[in-house]
Amino acid sequence: MTVTWKIELVPVPVTDVDRAKAFYQRIGFTADVDRQVREGLRFVQLTPPGSACSIVIGDGITAKVPGTQEIQVVVADAEAARKQLLDVGVEAGEVDPQPWGDFVYFQDPDGNRWSLQAIAARPNG
Repeated sequence: MTVTWKIELVPVPVTDVDRAKAFYQRIGFTADVDRQVREGLRFVQLTPPGSACSIVIGDGITAKVPGTQEIQVVVADAEAARKQLLDVGVEAGEVDPQPWGDFVYFQDPDGNRWSLQAIAARPNG
């Protein structure tokens, strides 16, 4: 029997937790948890719309340098996702059509890079 594995949480390094939290909420992420666990450890969990996997930002979360994380997510419609980003003031690249899907790229305020991929064979994202 193979045990099912599901990715739960991806740490995203940031310099300003409140600024990053506001950014991710602006693009539609839900703030599930914001807890000061102890001095030097603040845990903020945010979940993209419809996702079973979340990101975590905060103080004392990761030793990674802000701006070094890269995350790819699947969306149903690259053009609609790009429009949603632009509508809330986030700079997003043009839709980049590739044989394996349409991509849109953007960065958070710390330069962490995101790619949104829409695949015709997976219309539900």
